[in-house]
Amino acid sequence: MPGSQGVAALCENPIEVFLDVSKLLITYADNILRNPNEDKYRSIRIGNPTFSTKLLPVKGAVECLFEMGFEEAETHLVFPKSASVEKLRQVRETIAAERDQRLGGTKATSNPQSGRVTASPAPPPPSSAASAPPPPSSSAASASPALAAPVPTPGPAALPFTSSSVTFLRTLQSNFQHVMVYESPELQQKALSCIPHVLLRSNAKERLKRAKDADPACGLEEEDMLVLDLLQWFKGDFFSWVDSLPCSRCGGKTQASGSLPPSNDDLRWDAGRVENHYCQTCQLSTRFPRYNHPEKLLETRRGRCGEWANCFTLCCRALGLEARYIWDSTDHVWTEVYSQSQRRWLHCDPCENACDKPLLYEVGWGKKLSYILAFSKDQVVDVTWRYSCKHSEVLSRRTQVSETWLLRTLNNLNASRQQSLGPERKKQLLERLLVELVEFISPKTPKSGELGGRITGSLAWRAARGETGASKTKADADECVFIPLESEKQKMLFHISYNVAKDCYFRLSNGSDTIPGWQRGLWRKENVFRKEEHDWQMVYLARTEGSSIGKISWKFDCASVGMKIKSVSVRAFSQTYHSGSVCWSLRSAQTTVDFPGDGEMHSAASLSGGTELVVEGELTGGEGDVSWQHAQLFRQSLKETEKVLFELLIEMEQS
Repeated sequence: MPGSQGVAALCENPIEVFLDVSKLLITYADNILRNPNEDKYRSIRIGNPTFSTKLLPVKGAVECLFEMGFEEAETHLVFPKSASVEKLRQVRETIAAERDQRLGGTKATSNPQSGRVTASPAPPPPSSAASAPPPPSSSAASASPALAAPVPTPGPAALPFTSSSVTFLRTLQSNFQHVMVYESPELQQKALSCIPHVLLRSNAKERLKRAKDADPACGLEEEDMLVLDLLQWFKGDFFSWVDSLPCSRCGGKTQASGSLPPSNDDLRWDAGRVENHYCQTCQLSTRFPRYNHPEKLLETRRGRCGEWANCFTLCCRALGLEARYIWDSTDHVWTEVYSQSQRRWLHCDPCENACDKPLLYEVGWGKKLSYILAFSKDQVVDVTWRYSCKHSEVLSRRTQVSETWLLRTLNNLNASRQQSLGPERKKQLLERLLVELVEFISPKTPKSGELGGRITGSLAWRAARGETGASKTKADADECVFIPLESEKQKMLFHISYNVAKDCYFRLSNGSDTIPGWQRGLWRKENVFRKEEHDWQMVYLARTEGSSIGKISWKFDCASVGMKIKSVSVRAFSQTYHSGSVCWSLRSAQTTVDFPGDGEMHSAASLSGGTELVVEGELTGGEGDVSWQHAQLFRQSLKETEKVLFELLIEMEQS
C-alpha cells in the first residue's frame, strides 16, 4: 500500500519486534476477512493484555490499525460496518509483504492465529531531547531490581483513544520507565565516584554561612546550596556542549550531514540515532551517537540538553537529592530538585547553570509552551503551569490530547507505580502534589534572571530553534524586555535610569536593583557602541565608524502581569555636531510620539492605556571621516559618576 505511514513506522522497529507485532496485526485483519459478519472480530478491547502490552507500546502498530479502518470507541477500537474491507486487505498485504522480506522470502502465513505472540521488549523511540527511551539491556541496567518494573498502561478510564494519544502515551510510558535507571545503586555509586562531593558539600556549607551572615532569618539549608554548587560544577567542569564534533582526523570544523546506522554498542547504550558530522577537508565522517543511558554519559560527558539533563538528574540522585526529569514537548529537558527547607520543587537547568528560574523558557527564550511533565521514580506530574505566566495562551495550544484524557492517564500511571509504596510515602506525595496545584493557580511574575535568551549552543543553533530571546531579530543585540517585577506591580510603578559613566542601569522601582552593561538593558541596537575618550575623559554612545545610521531602543511590556500603562515620562540627552542628527521617539502598538533629547523630562499622555512601550533613538548625519562622532547619546565626563542622562518612568494600573 503506497504511502502507508503506519507500515513505514512499524518497519523502523527492531526485526524481532516487527515480526511479532506484524503477526498480530495480520491476525486481526484475517479474523475480519474470514468472518466478515462476526462482530466479535471487529472489536479490540483496549484493556486486553495482548493489545496493551504487546501492541500499544510499539511504534506504528496502532497507526496500522487506524489505516486498516479501525476507529476509536469508549473502551475499544472497532472496525465499523461502513469501513472498507478492501482498504483493510491492502494494509494487511503491505504488512505481509514487509514480513516476507524480513523472513528471507518465506511466505507469511495467512492462517488466523490465536493472537498471542511471544513477549518482546518495546522498542526505544528515536533519541531526542524530548523523549528518553527505556533503559538498555546492559549489565549495569539489568543489575537493578527497580528496572524490571513493567511500564503501567492506563486502563479504559483514560480513553477515548486516538492516534495522537497513542504517541503521547508512548512518551509518558517511555520517560516514566526511563527514570527508574537513576535508582540503580550501582549506577548511583559510579556517578558519585565522578562527583567531587566532599568539596561540593564543603562549598555548600560556606555558601550557607555567607547567606546566614547576610540574613540571619535565612531558612535555607545546606542541601539548597549543594544544588547550586552541583549545577556550577556540572556546567563548568564536568559536561560539555556539542554543536558539532571536531574532525577525528584533522581536528577541524565539521558539518551535520544526516545520520549513520547505529552499531550494536550504540544500541546497547540507547543511541538509536547517530549523527554524521562530516569534514569537507578530509572527506571523513565523525560519528556522534546520541546516548540516552546515563552510565555511558558519565564517560562521554558531552551532548546537548537531552544528555545534560539525563546525566545531571542521575548525579542529583547519587547525592541523595530528590530529583525528577522534566520533559517539554517543545523539545527541551531539564531537572527539578525538591527543597525540603522550602517545601517546593526547584527548577534546575544544567545547560544554563540556572536554578529557580522557571519562566526562563517562555519569557527569556520566547518558547511557545504546551506540555511540560515531571517524571520521578514514584510519580508523573503535569507541571506546565509552573513554567508559564501566560496560562490562557498555553491552554489554547494544548490540543494533542484532551485535558480529561491527560488527567486520567496520569492518575492511572501514578496509581500503578505507587502500588508498592507505604502509606506514609503516599501521603507525602499527595501533600506535595496539593501544594503544587495551589502554586499553579496564580501565574508568576518574571524575575530579572528569567529575561535573557538561551546561552548554550552556537548562535545559529539557538536562532534556528527560536531560543535566542523573545522577538530577537538582531544577532548583535542582547535584547531585553523589561517586565514589571512583583514589587513594581504592587507599587504600580516602573522607574529605570542609565548612567553612561558607570555603564550601569538602576532599576529604581525595585530597590535600586542594578544591571551592569549598557547592552544588557537594550531591546535592539544597530551600529551603536560605547566610546570612551581617555584623552578628553569623556564617554558617550555613538554610531559605529563607517555606518550611515545607528539605532538603539529599550522595551517595556506589562501585558503578561495583567497591567496597562497609565502615564509615561522620559528624559534623554543627545548632542550633535555639524549635520549630525538624533531623533527620539516613544511608541506603543497604536501611537508614536517624538520628544527632544534636551535632558528634560517629557510626558506622553497619548500612550495611556497601552501595554507595551518602546523608547528609540536614531543617529544619522555628520560630515567626513568622523561623521559617526557628530551624533552622540548621553555624552558626559567620566568623572561625573552621579550624572544620569537617560531615565524612564511609567505609572501602571490594572488592565
